[in-house]
Amino acid sequence: MFLSFYQNWKKNRNFSKLTDKNFTYLFGEDSSGEYVVFDTETTGLNPKEDELLSIGAVKIKDNKILTSQTFEVYVKNSKKISSKSIEIHGIRPCDLVDAKSADEAVAEFLNFIGSRTLVGYYLEFDVSMINKYLVSMLGISLPNKMIEVSELYYDKQIPIIPQGNIDLRFDTILKKCDVPNMGAHNAVNDAVMTAMIFLKLTKGR
Repeated sequence: MFLSFYQNWKKNRNFSKLTDKNFTYLFGEDSSGEYVVFDTETTGLNPKEDELLSIGAVKIKDNKILTSQTFEVYVKNSKKISSKSIEIHGIRPCDLVDAKSADEAVAEFLNFIGSRTLVGYYLEFDVSMINKYLVSMLGISLPNKMIEVSELYYDKQIPIIPQGNIDLRFDTILKKCDVPNMGAHNAVNDAVMTAMIFLKLTKGR
């Protein structure tokens, strides 16, 4: 009961900071029955210093991935993209010539997710990157419910490996869940693969 009270208090406090009432829908009850799985590509791994390069997402409904409803947006950045990060995500400066401003990209992402529950792999980082822009845009952080797939996987594995030495790397979880590796490392592909992991781990729930 206390946890529920705290969560409601936290959500109401977050809502009170909203500076643009056009986005009140983020705080509504979701009736779509959908989840949104999302991923970001960034200039680095420090939310305080690094910037968004792209956001990718896909919806799930009735245990099906709605591949016809994917979301992808590229984001203009002010920081130089290192050769090391280009090796990881393949996003080059020339790929961002027609990219959108961070505010535009995040606003489009908000319209896509609405008040749906968010799903991701190490979701805390991706949410931190979105919140970095959201706080300055609207005064709030993402109010959506969230599900972390590595936690779901851990909970499935801990009865089998009680000593707790569980490999939570993405590629390992893909293999253990018998999910095909889609190869190209980008935000949309990672979101789709994460969606497949989520469905495998929640099957029968």
